[in-house]
Amino acid sequence: MLRAGWMGSMFGLMALSMAAHAGATAKRESFGTMPDGKPVEAVVLTNAHGLSARVIAYGASLQSLRVPDRDGHFADIVLGYPSLKGYLEKPQYFGATVGRYANRIAKGRFVLDGHTYQVPVNDGPNSLHGGTRGFDKVLWTISAVSHDADKASVTLTYVSPDGDMGYPGKLSVTAVYTLDDRNQLSIRYGATTDKPTIVNLSNHTYWNLAGEGSGSVMDQRLTIAADAFLPIDATSIPTGQLRKVEGTPFDFRQPKPIGRDIRTADPQLLNGRGYDHNWVVSRTPAPAPRMVARVEDPHTGRVLTLSSDQPGLQFYSGNFLDGTTVGTGGHVYRQGDAFVLEPQLYPDTPNQPAFGSARLDPGHEYRNQIVYRFTTEPARAAR
Repeated sequence: MLRAGWMGSMFGLMALSMAAHAGATAKRESFGTMPDGKPVEAVVLTNAHGLSARVIAYGASLQSLRVPDRDGHFADIVLGYPSLKGYLEKPQYFGATVGRYANRIAKGRFVLDGHTYQVPVNDGPNSLHGGTRGFDKVLWTISAVSHDADKASVTLTYVSPDGDMGYPGKLSVTAVYTLDDRNQLSIRYGATTDKPTIVNLSNHTYWNLAGEGSGSVMDQRLTIAADAFLPIDATSIPTGQLRKVEGTPFDFRQPKPIGRDIRTADPQLLNGRGYDHNWVVSRTPAPAPRMVARVEDPHTGRVLTLSSDQPGLQFYSGNFLDGTTVGTGGHVYRQGDAFVLEPQLYPDTPNQPAFGSARLDPGHEYRNQIVYRFTTEPARAAR
């Protein structure tokens, strides 16, 4: 068995070495047509080791990401649809850029400079991910595509007009995806406004390190670098408390399987129907990305390390995947078949001053930097 594993690893390394001569590339291609006839472009980024990411202009979304396992076998590790039709007919935020305000705003209302704004309610009594037509449901513009010896990137832009979904200010947004030869996929979000507004952007990729459509992620091992989380009420709005994770099912400071404690009769797990909470990484944004989470699949050896400059991390355990979606590879997605890690400001920050501020003023730039690094671990010895 040791020799077979060694041989498999050698063949995997040979395959990666052969791919390494190609260099990074960025290739435009079609991904369908909108109902109004506008074409939807995609850009496939490939690095010198053969990793590839397809980014589509609809929702500035990560549609696929192929990375190798410990033996060099590639698989798509993000959930998605094989064509534009799925994204239009049954949107589920697969790989999407979410905003203007990622996560929830209580009752869809907030006050800014003495004026009360109402945004669409689309998640029970609350607003989720920008409302009924958030940034995940609009066609972005691919404004630049580039590649050189060690990285490839695509820049997407979108202009949200003043009053869009009830939000004040014309917001000009940029999303830059870059795949480099360190096997890192980074997303850099930026936004500017012409009048005071609120902003909170994030990426909503669903991950399964064993491969999309391969089944449950409950035995994949998660680490979150946070010693507190935000408890939620029955409508998934934070109560305002910061609760220590110690002694609770929310303690991921040391690696543990996602599903180890998910069936614990904890009121917070009942409120979220599993994990759907924000972890407190810090109280304010960091000057540069730092490690906030790590996930390892023991079967394939794939490891995802997530770095971010944001103070919060929303971890969602795929609770609402209900077996009615057929994904990219032709498999049905069921509850617990993926996890989501969204670096962001805390949910409902505009209504909870103790959480900080989501305000953006003219002359300032909103930023969110996310870095996903992919490595592998050898098989663990049997005990």
